[in-house]
Amino acid sequence: MTIENLSINKSYGGWHKQYSHHSKVLNCDMRFAIYLPPQASNGTKVPVLYWLSGLTCTDQNFMQKAGALRIAAELGIAIVAPDTSPRGAGVADDDGYDLGQGAGFYVNATQAPWNRHYQMLDYVVNELPQLIESTFPVSDKRSIAGHSMGGHGALTIAMQHPDRYRSMSAFSPISNPINCPWGKKAFSAYLGKDQASWQHHDASVLMHQAKQFVPARVDQGLADDFLTEQLKPQTLEAAAKANGYPLELHLHQGYDHSYYFIANFIEQHLRFHARYLTK
Repeated sequence: MTIENLSINKSYGGWHKQYSHHSKVLNCDMRFAIYLPPQASNGTKVPVLYWLSGLTCTDQNFMQKAGALRIAAELGIAIVAPDTSPRGAGVADDDGYDLGQGAGFYVNATQAPWNRHYQMLDYVVNELPQLIESTFPVSDKRSIAGHSMGGHGALTIAMQHPDRYRSMSAFSPISNPINCPWGKKAFSAYLGKDQASWQHHDASVLMHQAKQFVPARVDQGLADDFLTEQLKPQTLEAAAKANGYPLELHLHQGYDHSYYFIANFIEQHLRFHARYLTK
């Protein structure tokens, strides 16, 4: 697969790079960012943390705002951040910020017109890692993390594919999308009216039903404007307790939904993943 380098920046002895490539799965051109720590420069294959961003974001938000690269350089972990949806003139879209371009929800759409491009689940799980592992000095040791819509994606993808990920974490995830406005709107459009199919993409449902466990950490700010209506961490906590799922849930007074919150606790998330990626 041909990829094009769009930018390169040295950071903490490693390299942040942005690329574009044509995705066969998504039927459009896509961008992703990768941070390669200094350990990757000597031929060592390093493990990878895949980061999934939230509504309206791109591959750039996390890399520029989270303050993660210093710790990734110390720990010897690469970070890959894909875009949040297919994009382009021929890609279906919506006037709202919470559907269409910038709002892929990390599912495989089954409904027209979305199903022509919106196959984000297959892209994140299969196509992108194949590209990363065949192009860069990284191993097949993978963990996954995300924020908000991306937190939903990280948790559901890891629980759907527990053999592919060593750990998972999320900031302010949409924990019970089948019962919140964001999830109902997106799932109705992408997956159709059969709500039984929605449950395969709900972190609370999956955590309650899981037979194979992926170690999990979730951080949630208690001053988050979306906490009650959209995020519902209490449903995730209840599911974990009911099933004995290894979930570390950390609640933080005064913190909101922004990258100011993420920047405060991203070091703890990276060190959490390092326990499983560097064994």
